[in-house]
Amino acid sequence: MSLKDLLNQGKLKPHKTNKEEIKMLLQLINRDIQDALIETLSEDRRFAIAYNVILQSATVILYCKGYKTTGTGHHYTTFLSLKFILGKNYYALINYFNDCRAKRNLTDYISAGQISEKEANEIVDEAKKFHEFLISWLKKNYPNYL
Repeated sequence: MSLKDLLNQGKLKPHKTNKEEIKMLLQLINRDIQDALIETLSEDRRFAIAYNVILQSATVILYCKGYKTTGTGHHYTTFLSLKFILGKNYYALINYFNDCRAKRNLTDYISAGQISEKEANEIVDEAKKFHEFLISWLKKNYPNYL
């Protein structure tokens, strides 16, 4: 499996991003980081908001590489694509993100109260770290988008 395979399967399509699009996504990410830090929100909401930080950060990377997801399962496809872009050193982190995807589905679509305080705090911390990674990655690989 590769990005080319995902493209051939119709799960990805070519995408040409620009500075304005990346800027808007970074604004969403920054907003969501601040919102995820609001401790009076439920753990479910904090988790979902921090998850969105991670998903949008991964989307920025995917866009910079010239791809966009299509159709259903786009969260899964985004994280799978991230493995091909970032490589084996990031598999464990990306697997964690994918596990969070499944947990976020539970809390958003099935039942409230599925997320513990520990899980919410952990994903908020991971989202902040991934955002820092994203900014460093952009500075190194796509400084024209900052």
